[in-house]
Amino acid sequence: MTTTTLAVLVPLLPFLGAATGLLLGRSSPGFVRPLAVLPPLASLVLAVTVAVRQGGGQAIDAHTELTPTGSVPIELALHIDGFAALVAVLVGVVATCVQIYSTGYLRDDPRYPSYAALVSLFTSAMLLVVYSGDLMVLLVGWEIMGICSYFLVGHYWETPQARAASLKAFLVTKLGDVPFLIGLFALATDAGSFRITSVLGTVASGGLHHPTLVALLLLAGVAGKSALFPLHTWLPDAMAGPTPVSALIHAATMVAAGIYFVARLLPVFQASSAAMVVLAVMAGVTMAGSGLAALAQDDIKRVLAYSTIGQLGYMAGALAVGDRGAAVFHLLAHGAFKALLFLAAGVVIHASGTNSLAVMSRMKGLRNRVPDAYWTMTVALLALAAIPPFSGFFSKEAVLGAAEHVATGHTEHAPGAAGWIVLITGLATAVLTAAYATRLWLLAFHGQGTEAPDHGRQPVTMTAVLWVLAVPSLAFGLTYGPLPDWFDGRDLTPVLTTSVLGTGLALVGVIITYGAWRHTTAMALRVPLGAVAAHPDADAGLVEAEAIASHEPAFGDVAYAPDPADPGRLLLGPLHRHAAVGFHLDAVYHALFVRPVQAGAQLVRFLDREVVDTYVRGAGALPRWLGTAVRRAQTGNVQTYVSALLAGTVVLVVAAVLVATGA
Repeated sequence: MTTTTLAVLVPLLPFLGAATGLLLGRSSPGFVRPLAVLPPLASLVLAVTVAVRQGGGQAIDAHTELTPTGSVPIELALHIDGFAALVAVLVGVVATCVQIYSTGYLRDDPRYPSYAALVSLFTSAMLLVVYSGDLMVLLVGWEIMGICSYFLVGHYWETPQARAASLKAFLVTKLGDVPFLIGLFALATDAGSFRITSVLGTVASGGLHHPTLVALLLLAGVAGKSALFPLHTWLPDAMAGPTPVSALIHAATMVAAGIYFVARLLPVFQASSAAMVVLAVMAGVTMAGSGLAALAQDDIKRVLAYSTIGQLGYMAGALAVGDRGAAVFHLLAHGAFKALLFLAAGVVIHASGTNSLAVMSRMKGLRNRVPDAYWTMTVALLALAAIPPFSGFFSKEAVLGAAEHVATGHTEHAPGAAGWIVLITGLATAVLTAAYATRLWLLAFHGQGTEAPDHGRQPVTMTAVLWVLAVPSLAFGLTYGPLPDWFDGRDLTPVLTTSVLGTGLALVGVIITYGAWRHTTAMALRVPLGAVAAHPDADAGLVEAEAIASHEPAFGDVAYAPDPADPGRLLLGPLHRHAAVGFHLDAVYHALFVRPVQAGAQLVRFLDREVVDTYVRGAGALPRWLGTAVRRAQTGNVQTYVSALLAGTVVLVVAAVLVATGA
């Protein structure tokens, strides 16, 4: 079988599995789990085969015209280079792990058949984006992921938080997709084709007429899809969905799509120095802001959500300094350890009956209840904090090294300003990342207080997946040597300066957070759990009860008590309450966009009801009054009619005489 045929089957198999699952899921429940697991597993095997055959060599291209358009053609095209081959393997690995994990995690969920089918469709859409060589076909996968995220984030639609989160995710991403679509049309107009190779050829020959405008339009869509500032606010709220969905969205689909898109079309953005600086600023604000916000969150999943936003900032930073190899390297490493973090968090939540780190910090021995999650999550957090030799160290140092090269003028792939922005904010974020990773680990697994509840052992399908993902989380970074052959050939070896600075700052973050935790724990032990009231910063509505699957209450049997054992509050000081709500960006958007739209809707309603309806009512009132007058004259009394006839005759006679006399 040819490589092209295998590549076509990679996104097709999950799509067929999704279609079959949606059609037969309820009528044939015995086939649901095989239909959920086998198609992505087969797709993974084929993706690995395609990657081996591609081998990091020349890109595989194939295309056929979809339909005559009379202008710019739309083609079913494949373009598989080293980036696409490896990202497809990542998508297959994570999707398969998520489907296997979900068979245990959602084993009692009545809507599991539709859930599994949507996860397969989500996987198929991302694979279509990865392999597509035509921008319009890529857009199809891009939009299918958007609608899948809407349904999956809103899986627990009985809760208002899930409904609101799914709507918010859909609307915010669509806000970015509108300029994104305009940018795609502008590219195709200049290139005369939607083919990615044709677009890149046009850019290389200087045929792009308005590179800055096009790049900024495309960045709007990327910011929405990949949760970059300022369109990142949907991602923390999307935690209302099931944890396996969070793992899929954060590790290998949806948010990875925007980064992958920029990596694939990086020359388009490099054609404009202004666009590269804008991307660097977006990356810097995303990194630093999300790090501060993560340090203030109580919901374990929201900590991980802001962590994802920060790591996406690193990837965007690598792209802003013109090194897509470093960006995709971090995307691959992050995909492994972030999927592990979310799936391990699901085990912890399932065992403790709560999302709240404050409640977990009051549970003694939780790590003994979930040893698999404890050890694998420790590995993933070390990778997240970029502690050597874990994978996150090598991929993050590739980003910082690339930024340092641009900042010091050793390369001209991007403006020097972009290099300095990414380097400084990246180093600052290294401290914050290590701090919130340490905080999460201490609060979740080293609590002091009552014994953690015992819900029995977790299903093997959930724990086995954790160990599978722990392997790349630990060892994938060591592939920095051969990876350049799959990318642009640029060296990914850690740079001594940034390695020492980054690791040193990460260790500083660990040590400071540990010291703050020791101090706050000593204080917290003096306060009885039942005496601690809910903190006003905490929004209980954001704490999603992952134990819904096991029919348990959102917070178990433990009172919700944020503080006083939280080192994040001590470290952030007065900034904590602002960071806990994402620096009020949602409130700003509410004031700038939601309220004006609501006011406009109320004005339209007033005009419709008080102006338009008044004319309509008036037009109906006049005939009604005339009808009433005529109806009163029709009494049915013959004498009245004769009297009226005689009176009328007399009036007519008098009138005639007067006229004759006057004449």
